[in-house]
Amino acid sequence: MMLNGSAHTIRPTARVLLLDREDRILLLKGRLPGNPRAEGSWFTVGGGLEPGETYYEAATREILEETGIRDFRLGPVVWLRSGVLATPEPTHFHEQYIVARCEAREPSRDGWTALERDLIDDIRWWTLQALLTTTDRVFPPGLAGFLPAILAGAFPDPPHAIPWD
Repeated sequence: MMLNGSAHTIRPTARVLLLDREDRILLLKGRLPGNPRAEGSWFTVGGGLEPGETYYEAATREILEETGIRDFRLGPVVWLRSGVLATPEPTHFHEQYIVARCEAREPSRDGWTALERDLIDDIRWWTLQALLTTTDRVFPPGLAGFLPAILAGAFPDPPHAIPWD
């Protein structure tokens, strides 16, 4: 597909706001394949849709693969985000953020691919307070500001578009 005069790969992506009973969110810290020596950034559970997969099916698969957590409940899509990222070739991401609730437990890396093991440095539960005070890069930008409404159960309908950067 051509966008803005250049070719881009389009990547529909399911992102998960995986929350526990204490309203903590599970985030991963990793680097992009095109920049494996970078410091890394924190981001939500999730990934690209496989052929024929829905956003909810991808969210379910990604939770299982990236965390090993099996007992969770998917909620609504609350945010939409779209933008181009050079990873290492320009890719146009179409993200849907889906709320999910689970019991807190230590995540497992057993379902990770070799690439994920190489590029993901950490995975941990975050409180809202920790997100508000961190100096680390967190994606999506503004997560700490958007999260209180979600934690309060105020889910936008239709989903709210959040900025790419």
